[in-house]
Amino acid sequence: QLSDALSGVRNFNVAVREVGEQVLFLHRLQAGGADRSYGIEVGRLAGLPPSVIARARAVLHLLESEQWAGALESPAGAVRRGSAVAPRAARTGEAAPQLSLFVVEEHPAVRQLRSIDANQVTPLDALRLLDELTRLAREA
Repeated sequence: QLSDALSGVRNFNVAVREVGEQVLFLHRLQAGGADRSYGIEVGRLAGLPPSVIARARAVLHLLESEQWAGALESPAGAVRRGSAVAPRAARTGEAAPQLSLFVVEEHPAVRQLRSIDANQVTPLDALRLLDELTRLAREA
């Protein structure tokens, strides 16, 4: 889209040949945009771990099948913790956050911090809590 809006910008892509499930990069630039993304293949060629490639394929499958909206969106339309994308943003035209290939598990210390009502903690309880959170952080 930038090449349509700015006279000094041109779009190019690397020519590819797809043979079954295999993608061959032909080391030749050609004018125009790519018809699809080959980021997962580039990651595979770059040596990303098979678990990362599998996660990327799973996220791509959800995005392509449009099952992701129900799977990743909370009722209010907000992003759930650990989810990969904000589907509401895609539907409303808002900028969506960057997709994550990794579902990051919330640290136990962070989980415990979220459950605390700071207005109800006595000074002695706060010291005990700080000691517990420090222990949890060191275990990670």
